[in-house]
Amino acid sequence: MSLLKRSLLLSTIPVLLLFQACGPQASPPIDPDQYSIEQFYENKRISGGTFSPDETMLLVSSNESGIFNLYEIDIADGSRRALTDSTTESLFAVSYVPSTGEILYSADKGGDENSHLYLLKKDGSSVDLTPGENEKVSFRGWAKDRKSFFYTSNRRDPKFYDLYEMEVDGWSASMLYQNDSGLNVGQVARDGSKLTLSQSITTSENRLFVYIIDNKEMIEISDPESPGSYGSSGFSEDGDSFFYTTDVGSEFSYLARYDLESGARETVFETDWDVMYSYRSENETYRITGVNEDAKNVLRITENATGKAVPMPEIPDGDVLGVNISRSEERMRLSIGTSRSPSDNYVYNFKTKELKRLTNTLNPEIDPEHLVTAEVVRYPSFDDLEIPAIYYKPHTATVQNPVPALVWVHGGPGGQTRVGFSELIQYLVNHGYAVLAVNNRGSSGYGKSFYKMDDRNHGEKDLMDCIYGKKYLQSLDYIDPDRIGIIGGSYGGFMTMAAMTLHPDEFQVGVNIFGVTNWVRTLKSIPPHWEAFKEALYAEMGDPNSEADAERLHRISPVFHGDKVKSPVMVLQGANDIRVLQVESDDMVEAMRANDVPVEYVIFPDEGHGFRKKENQIKGYGQILSFLDTYLKNG
Repeated sequence: MSLLKRSLLLSTIPVLLLFQACGPQASPPIDPDQYSIEQFYENKRISGGTFSPDETMLLVSSNESGIFNLYEIDIADGSRRALTDSTTESLFAVSYVPSTGEILYSADKGGDENSHLYLLKKDGSSVDLTPGENEKVSFRGWAKDRKSFFYTSNRRDPKFYDLYEMEVDGWSASMLYQNDSGLNVGQVARDGSKLTLSQSITTSENRLFVYIIDNKEMIEISDPESPGSYGSSGFSEDGDSFFYTTDVGSEFSYLARYDLESGARETVFETDWDVMYSYRSENETYRITGVNEDAKNVLRITENATGKAVPMPEIPDGDVLGVNISRSEERMRLSIGTSRSPSDNYVYNFKTKELKRLTNTLNPEIDPEHLVTAEVVRYPSFDDLEIPAIYYKPHTATVQNPVPALVWVHGGPGGQTRVGFSELIQYLVNHGYAVLAVNNRGSSGYGKSFYKMDDRNHGEKDLMDCIYGKKYLQSLDYIDPDRIGIIGGSYGGFMTMAAMTLHPDEFQVGVNIFGVTNWVRTLKSIPPHWEAFKEALYAEMGDPNSEADAERLHRISPVFHGDKVKSPVMVLQGANDIRVLQVESDDMVEAMRANDVPVEYVIFPDEGHGFRKKENQIKGYGQILSFLDTYLKNG
């Protein structure tokens, strides 16, 4: 949950819509079993899925031990082997080392976000390949010959990321690009000859460049006369073309190609939703394109040579969360989740057309029929603007048994609640709470006009969208209109506290999960490595060093209005959070307690911006239900 945001037809190329979710089906009411928080967090979370050099294994990260560690999955039989046994820090798989089969992984310290790259050797020992103090590193891919890889690091200057290449033979690194201009380093050509750079103007506008390393030539891909959003989608293998996404001239982002020699542009693919990403497989046999279609991933795969769609079976309610095509291009790993189950890994064989499921992440003690399928709904706000939302209705909700409800607010600003699995939401719904996850104005995924609607208006019109979400819930005859609360994390935590302070009569309870409460302090204390984005963030939120902006930021900051809170509030905070400092929550809690309202405060000393450890999730989220039962359901 971040503090940052982030019509032509496809030219002669037919596509197939894959993994389209079926809508909620009418079914007889059921009396679901109620599951404990421990049962919900016995689910496994799996991320990644890189093929081994011989393509017999998948490298993944999983939290089945209680914290993320590295595992290998045998593609033939689905058996899994633990490679690490960390009990303190989450470890995230990056890649196999092609020549040796050793493994690269990433980890930070206690959620401080200063991730390093480590080498896991065959004997089980680990080496920090980027050991700089306070260094933050990001892997950027293997070189074409697989003898080196690229990564960005801010070790030279905490504010800016430089580009490095590290040789596998000796693990020595050399700088390819020194970032003295404060641009954002993007993708790197596999031959190391060029890279992309972007300059943030606002949170919805940037400039995009291709930088030629040898002669230091800078080619602007963006059009200064047509401002908009630009994203990198990679270089062609011959180096002649560059692919990018943009929303210039359109409400939604589409895929385009730029000829690096002539400067000619052409639209490759466009639809009525945002193209989130697009890339070619290693040997350019396939193009994979992901579309954010009404808060759900839709995957399109085409053969580049023929333009034909790759036929794939549908998975009902399936959301493709990640894809990786093997180097031989014979296999594809798919990470597929549903609103009633965490993501599972599948492998598809392009030759045999076989789709093999490798994992079952849902706790076998939980019957998925007792969980609920997410539904996309829309409702009018105060100014009749249509607000999209993801809705979860408890099986037990009836006119005869009206249930309490929660308005759920996502992070951001500029985030989006998407159809998918959430242990916490399903846990609350399973225990009788309806949840309306609001995509208020300013959310991504619904066009650039909608995205910009909350600029310099945070905690005002976007908050009214949440309040009108409450009114929508009150219009449902199986919702108790007098028992509705609000909950959110990060920016959603800010919205929760803004509701409790600026509109204290609207919600019966609030749950603030590491939310901003003092915008002046937060914007002045952003992490050094956000420097390249700072001015764009200030352009949207306001400059805390400007008297006029500081006045508005003070006015919308909940901490200065704690005396107005009338209803119970719960606050959860990680002590190592570098985005929302603990002092934010400390001050907010102190202000509310001075007002003599019930406040519960939970601090995790070993977490940052988001809780990774199962023991902390079980403790914190279990206490959320107890709090809601006390003050909302039974209060």
